[in-house]
Amino acid sequence: MSQEPSGHGPERTSDIPGAASGGAPDGPGDPKPGDSAPSSAPDAPEEDAEQPQDAWSARRDLYAHSPGIMVGASARFEGGLSGRDQHGVSGGHVGGDVIMGSKTEIYQLGVSSDTHTSGLVPQDSLDRTAALFVPGGDGSVFAGLVERLRAERVLVLSGQHFTGRRTAALMLLNRLGATPVRSLDRDTTPAALAGLLDGTRGHVLCDLALRRDQPLRDTHLLSLRERLVEQDAYLVITVDPAAALEDVSVAHWHPPRSRAVLEAHLAALLDDPAALGADTAALLERSSVKEFLDRGHQLREVAAFARLLARVALGRAAGDDLEHFSLAALESQVEEWFGDPSASLSDKAFLVSLAAFNEAPYALTAELSDVLYTLLQKTEDPSEPPLVPVFGNAAGGRLNRARAERYEENEVTEWGPVAQRKARYRDDRAALVLLREVWTGHPSARPALVSWLDRLADDGRPLVRTRAASTAAVLAASDLPSAMALVITRWATSRRYRQRLVAVNALTLAHFLGAPNIPRILGRWCAGDDRRERWTAIRAYALIGPAHPTEALHALRSAARTYFAAGDGLGGDTDRLAEEIDELASSVALLLLSPAGGQVLAEMGTWLGDEPALRDLALRAFLYACAHPEDDDPTSPPATAPLLEWYAQAAAARAPQARDLVGLWTAALRDRHHTDGALAVLRTWTWSADRSPRAATALAALLPDLVETETDRRRLAHLLRTMPAEDGGTAPPRVAGRLLAVVDPG
Repeated sequence: MSQEPSGHGPERTSDIPGAASGGAPDGPGDPKPGDSAPSSAPDAPEEDAEQPQDAWSARRDLYAHSPGIMVGASARFEGGLSGRDQHGVSGGHVGGDVIMGSKTEIYQLGVSSDTHTSGLVPQDSLDRTAALFVPGGDGSVFAGLVERLRAERVLVLSGQHFTGRRTAALMLLNRLGATPVRSLDRDTTPAALAGLLDGTRGHVLCDLALRRDQPLRDTHLLSLRERLVEQDAYLVITVDPAAALEDVSVAHWHPPRSRAVLEAHLAALLDDPAALGADTAALLERSSVKEFLDRGHQLREVAAFARLLARVALGRAAGDDLEHFSLAALESQVEEWFGDPSASLSDKAFLVSLAAFNEAPYALTAELSDVLYTLLQKTEDPSEPPLVPVFGNAAGGRLNRARAERYEENEVTEWGPVAQRKARYRDDRAALVLLREVWTGHPSARPALVSWLDRLADDGRPLVRTRAASTAAVLAASDLPSAMALVITRWATSRRYRQRLVAVNALTLAHFLGAPNIPRILGRWCAGDDRRERWTAIRAYALIGPAHPTEALHALRSAARTYFAAGDGLGGDTDRLAEEIDELASSVALLLLSPAGGQVLAEMGTWLGDEPALRDLALRAFLYACAHPEDDDPTSPPATAPLLEWYAQAAAARAPQARDLVGLWTAALRDRHHTDGALAVLRTWTWSADRSPRAATALAALLPDLVETETDRRRLAHLLRTMPAEDGGTAPPRVAGRLLAVVDPG
């Protein structure tokens, strides 16, 4: 079982500025309030007092708390022997282009100008917009808005940014015949609006800038309506859903479907698609088009995509450009976020925090966003103390601006699943693109980001530490040298086990995100003289080893020989050396229960020769794997152990793995250093067999194969005759008698 809770819940809240208080008391290795992040210097005099989380629980936490785009649903431990096929990290559908970039430029996305001066909207612009406009639905809602504007003269239209609300406002006036249209300056006060009406038939005021102390009130609309009636004019005002309004009845704008907008633009761009041999319907059925539409892009991006699709149909652009457009549009959006001068530093810190904690509880994302903001503020203006508004940021508005959403889902904790309100980007690639952009495109943010990651890596919550690792993995996949020098190597050489575990997870996830040279780094560390780097590499091999079993086994085998020579045999082990040998065995055991288990089992059989180091490693690892339960979830009921189930299936199929498993069992039972451990595992398996008929059948098939000599028979018979009950009682389990009859029929 894990040395630490597997959830993000109240084990301990990180002692960092802005973090919530509460949780369990500080552990023996935790920094005290007011301390800075612990030193990661390799020459720190002593090892951390805390015990490292065991390899099994650490792997469980990695899979449970990593972003889904990195590990996928297959890593969620569904149980059963098939779990041996699930215990491997995979990059899933993460393509290299998401990390490295699309190399495609997007033009004419229709970004609104920062200037909002008053002026007439050209009539030809209105005509072009009318030819492409899609009202949404069956058009009845839009027709109703036209009639409402006709009756009320002024209409407040509420909608999200980039949903076509400005276009809708212009088309309401155009449909009503209220032209020409004058665009009014948004930087005005509600009380001054009536004075801006100059007799033009139509007026539009987009994104009216409202403040809480100067809201738009119903009295302002009454004054406007009186003036508009006098001038026989009309006005449409567009506002954000969170705008400051008082007693104002708004009309809600809901954007049309992306496919309808794409069809309208494509029809206008291809005057005669049939003559071109590119029927509009056929174009829309292309896989790249369907994928683009499924991503939920903004309407301005749909319009730009339609222009590209038309160019492809006309033979003026390559079809491959369609494949890259969606990612390029996302990259353009991320660059726009960071380059927006109207967005606050706090807003940008939230974007980064959401990228690191995508699919995590919203409260956690917001809490740690404030921490990052304080660090960024110190970089931007050290003389200005950061002010964190305690109640100033509504979750809905922040998430809408970030093209993100809230949802409810269970979160894995040590207490079992707990319902949480989580937040995620609507496009699952956004987090990777954003982290890459902030690391490679805004190097001035690196000092604050590195400090933030250091604090996350030392947080008391496993979810937070795992997200520190996944974030560092994206940075490594984007820029390996900088990420290693500034972040990961310092963690790997930290005196604190929990930081080294974060380095392990970062290297593992970075490898499966496509970062180069990770196996080479681990190989050098595993063979090197720095024991902390060696520890980190050994742990990492357990996680990337299923994809590279030959390299992993070679490195672990070499390390075992080094350790054995250093300890002058088992009798000369120091406590630290024994601990490191146990880490080696745990890594091999994890590999044995991985998709590469068949190759690992065959290799372990060759280690049972005359070389003490390899023999000891094989038997330790084998017994660790035998003792491992079927499910990594500590709250799951016990079931048949994976290696017992593996033996039963191999024996039934007469597969060579059955013979290899028996060989390891026999060697462990006869080895004086491992006999007690082997008998302890058999005792546990017998208790499991008392609860599970399937386990009882498998154990009854195994035990006779372990009897080759009379000594073997007496050893197992004594175990079964003297076995206590699982709850400590003196009565042996009922299945023990049946198994004894199999081992010693006489």
